[in-house]
Amino acid sequence: MEAVARIVFEGELQGLLHKPWPGGVVRYPVDRRASLKDVIEALGPPHTEVHGLVAYGQEVDFSTLLEPGMEVTVAPARFPIDVTRVTVLRPQPLPRLAFAADANVGKLATLLRLLGWDTTFARDIDDASLAELACTQGRVVLSRDRNCLKRSKIVHGRLVRANDPLKQVRDIVLAYGIKEQSRPFSRCLRCNEPLVAVDKASVWDRLEPRTKLYYDSFWRCPACQRIYWAGSHHDGMLRLLETL
Repeated sequence: MEAVARIVFEGELQGLLHKPWPGGVVRYPVDRRASLKDVIEALGPPHTEVHGLVAYGQEVDFSTLLEPGMEVTVAPARFPIDVTRVTVLRPQPLPRLAFAADANVGKLATLLRLLGWDTTFARDIDDASLAELACTQGRVVLSRDRNCLKRSKIVHGRLVRANDPLKQVRDIVLAYGIKEQSRPFSRCLRCNEPLVAVDKASVWDRLEPRTKLYYDSFWRCPACQRIYWAGSHHDGMLRLLETL
């Protein structure tokens, strides 16, 4: 008799399987020594999308070996995701919510910064370096690349499903429940640093004549020294936030 295990994928995880399985139920041949993480990712979903594993009636972790006759239930995230909470799959929580975006979601990174969320982004960073950065700095990796999110060093991550940046940021806001905690216009869109309020006199020589005439409140990025004020670009961003 063939040695098999029964793996049940719930909810949105069913859409991440490489091929459709009725009801998300996979009969998986146990012909090698493999962890649940390896088996799940071989079937499609990155481990970052898995937020619960139950085998033999109890919660288990990713390192658990798949055995013949085992029935495993694989559960997706329940929103909002709380990265500061200790779980069986993620026993080392993050101290706060912060993001690391890879090169394929650059516009999403900018929109998250617009909302005031600490989001690192570099177009030329490779997957290994991104994983190391997220591990060292305690960040949630955002990517559309499944293979990137399958790296074992990435503990917290989210596979970005949508193509449109507005839908992407909406999905992240919903997934992590961060609408009420957002602080729009508090970070530099270029380099992610928190902005600092400055006196008009201190930036006077950098302002255009019309800006000097019509605006009195200014903020500066302490890293790149870029100046921000509530000009016409600000109105456009407000409309964007209303759309979100």
